[in-house]
Amino acid sequence: MTESQHITLRELQRRVKSALEGQFALPLWVSAEISEIKVNYSGHCYLELVEKGGDNGVPTAQARAVVWRSNYPRIAGYFEAETGQRLAAGIKILAKALVTYHELYGFSLQITDIDPSYTLGDMERQRQQTIAQLQQEGVWDMNREAPMPAVVQRVAIVSSANAAGYQDFCKELARSPYRFELTLFDAFMQGEAAEESIIEALCNVAARPEKFDAVVLIRGGGSRSDLNCFNAYRLCAHVAQFPLPVVTGIGHDKDTSVADMVAHTALKTPTAVAGWLVERMAETDGWLDCAALQLNDMTKAAMHASEVRLERLSGEVRRLSGELLTRQTLRLEHFTELLPDAARRAARQRRGTDRRTFARTHPPAGIRRPARRRPCRDLGRKRRGGRAGRNRGLRRQDRRNRKFRKNMAKKEVTYAEAMGEIEKILARLRNEEMDVDSLAAEVKRATELIASCKARLRKAEADVNKILE
Repeated sequence: MTESQHITLRELQRRVKSALEGQFALPLWVSAEISEIKVNYSGHCYLELVEKGGDNGVPTAQARAVVWRSNYPRIAGYFEAETGQRLAAGIKILAKALVTYHELYGFSLQITDIDPSYTLGDMERQRQQTIAQLQQEGVWDMNREAPMPAVVQRVAIVSSANAAGYQDFCKELARSPYRFELTLFDAFMQGEAAEESIIEALCNVAARPEKFDAVVLIRGGGSRSDLNCFNAYRLCAHVAQFPLPVVTGIGHDKDTSVADMVAHTALKTPTAVAGWLVERMAETDGWLDCAALQLNDMTKAAMHASEVRLERLSGEVRRLSGELLTRQTLRLEHFTELLPDAARRAARQRRGTDRRTFARTHPPAGIRRPARRRPCRDLGRKRRGGRAGRNRGLRRQDRRNRKFRKNMAKKEVTYAEAMGEIEKILARLRNEEMDVDSLAAEVKRATELIASCKARLRKAEADVNKILE
């Protein structure tokens, strides 16, 4: 090869530069992902742009880019105002750029503008893809259907220990009059490692679900890019299928993340989550106070009803026993009035019976003595036997009652047993199944039982009042 057939490196670079600048004389809109970004002391912004391909995220193209200080404040300010986030690594952008080539620094892009709508659209596309996939898999409503305990006191917290949102959460709970058991599972809440770190923390909580009532996922405010991990499919899938109810307070007001959508309860800030926990505890506390008042009122009403019943039974015992004594007294007085006439009739009957007996035993001569007939005496005997049988039945009943009272006296009867025995005594009084001989003992027993029931009521009322204080 002759010397005239070669060119210098500089000449090659010049030709490449001339070809590129001639081919791409006008600015182009180029889409890429920011892998590195740095603003130096002079105000110029230097970026490393990449394009990733496949599922493994390996870069398939790479180029350097620059935003001169004359344009950077305008471009960066507009982007942040529209997207709510700063230009940072991991963000996909659509940049208006001039193709440049330098003999020493090689190929690069000179960015003159950035379209923020492209970045927003890319994040929204990812968000919608996550939503569609979760719904398709049938896990969208799983965590919202998990039962939330009435009292959420044992709380597992997934957050960063140094985050301001976590500190605000703890301070808000500390100001409440209730005690909470808080367990922190420390995790990164932003950056490339946030998703995996949060998933690991959730898995640690899921390893011992019996120790917690609910999970709280909290972080303070931030840009949309900082919060974009809460739209990631893997993280949201873990939240949706978590065995405990998840409460989120991710600190953003404008948009709702997918993690918020699949969580059991979503609130705006960590402080709002703390307030929700305190309010829920206060509602339970109020319900318990109301239940205590109702229990007190119902207990007093039951005690009063029992006292009224005992007073009624005591009055009925007095009335029925008095009525029985009055009836027996009147019966005795009636018998006393009838006694003289009955005695005279008996005497006359006796004399007539003697005459008839003498006539039967000493008939006149020639007169045949009729056969003896005893139907009347047999009937009388039967009648006397009926009355005797009834009296024997009453005596047997009295013996059984005395035996029952003797056995009951040996053991401590319950309130229900005492009330049952009182009702039985009243039933015998109402049915006049009690004779005068056993009346005093029965009334005494009923009075003792009523006094015992009243004493038990007073003791029970005192015990209940002491418990409810």
